[in-house]
Amino acid sequence: MMNMDFKRRLPIPMEVKEMYPLSGKMGEDVEKRLAELKAIFSGRSEKLALIIGPCSADNEDSVMDYITRLAPVQEKVKDKILIVPRIYTNKPRTTGDGYKGLVHQPDPTAQPDLFKGIIATRELHMRAVRETGFACADEMLYPENHKYLDDLLGYVAVGARSVEDQQHRLTASAADCPVGMKNPTSGDLTVMMNGIMAAQHQHDFIYRGWEGHSYGNPYAHAILRGYVNRQGVTHPNYHYETLVYLTELYAKWGLQNPALVVDCNHANSGKNPFEQPRILMEVLHSCRHSPEVKRLVRGFMVESYIEDGCQAVGGGVYGKSITDPCLGWEKSERLIYDMAEQL
Repeated sequence: MMNMDFKRRLPIPMEVKEMYPLSGKMGEDVEKRLAELKAIFSGRSEKLALIIGPCSADNEDSVMDYITRLAPVQEKVKDKILIVPRIYTNKPRTTGDGYKGLVHQPDPTAQPDLFKGIIATRELHMRAVRETGFACADEMLYPENHKYLDDLLGYVAVGARSVEDQQHRLTASAADCPVGMKNPTSGDLTVMMNGIMAAQHQHDFIYRGWEGHSYGNPYAHAILRGYVNRQGVTHPNYHYETLVYLTELYAKWGLQNPALVVDCNHANSGKNPFEQPRILMEVLHSCRHSPEVKRLVRGFMVESYIEDGCQAVGGGVYGKSITDPCLGWEKSERLIYDMAEQL
């Protein structure tokens, strides 16, 4: 007997999709953005992807306010950058205690309600597509939740604490969108490469009570996010030497579509969000120095929201992160334009 209560049966993804279906226009917008992203991660497009947005999608109104601000910026840089807003609906605190993201608590100040959370996450992603045309990014924290959103997503990230997990790797192999596999918190790049290899291959596995067969995801790729040593000190891994080493690893492993997204926050910045513009510019400088590195780097990840920094749950500041600190809107907008000027 398990040490838990089974409170209620939740609807399966097909039922939720029937309750909240995509319109034809929304489906077309998602497919268009997906095609652009696949062109970037296969190297057929010279554009760079910019996965940017709040650490955690905690509030629908402020998240949509933020994404709506991105739309006119995207129009101005569309020849060089493809913006993919972050709507991270499963984002918990690092300890796993307390707030666990929108899917658990659509109201961060109320008790968990997973049924309302499932609906809230789908409605938020749908609203983003409907109102802005963006197909957004989400983190695959729980592989079994991916199916609730898979017809809406443009990009998926597998986090540093999940990249070693077999179910994440197998689910990534079944995803139709580009999936970024982060290096683990230890910094061991071979763990990340194993994750990419698994995601690019076909598999038979159990998923949501079904025996399934995946066909492999040729757009699975690396995300460098820095690492933490035994003493808990953060170290970056975005510098030129690591980028060159990763090009060599890709050549050695023989994986499809070698590609890298540099996460400018987390251990790369020491969780100082104001370091993100400098990190992004340094990587672009490395790209100018080496054609191999330029071919490898396909995009960046930036944690950004309306207000600088972060606050406690219930802090009451509109558009300010309740998880990791973020770069505020004005600095983020400047970063996007500065990035475009360098391309």
